[in-house]
Amino acid sequence: MFDHCLYFNTSALARQLEREWAAAFQPFGLTPPQAFMLRAILEQPGMLQRELAQTLAIARPTATRALDGLEARQLIERRSLQRDGRELEIHPTAQALAIKRALNEASGRVTARLKKVLGANEFAAVVDKVRDTRSAIE
Repeated sequence: MFDHCLYFNTSALARQLEREWAAAFQPFGLTPPQAFMLRAILEQPGMLQRELAQTLAIARPTATRALDGLEARQLIERRSLQRDGRELEIHPTAQALAIKRALNEASGRVTARLKKVLGANEFAAVVDKVRDTRSAIE
């Protein structure tokens, strides 16, 4: 019935991928959005909250809620900028740094499994097409 519906098929795919990454990040007590956010912070410590939201293509209030959860787990800390106290830099804690490698490996295992199922070239093509489609309709 919905074979040619972009919404239906991307939503169904998103649910499947959510389950894959949820299982991967469950040992860390993180949801996929929290884990990807933490990975971005670990990759670029000191990123501003607005930059983080832009990097992850999410609204600032959504970023704030996810950061609240990471802060409650003592994985990040927010620091005010001296030049503008309203801007916050996001930094990983020592606890986050300690799980960086394992977190990246967990995500890498999911990616490797999907590449095996789809084939590496098809995987790359799908990611490129979805990213290009997302950008085109923004």
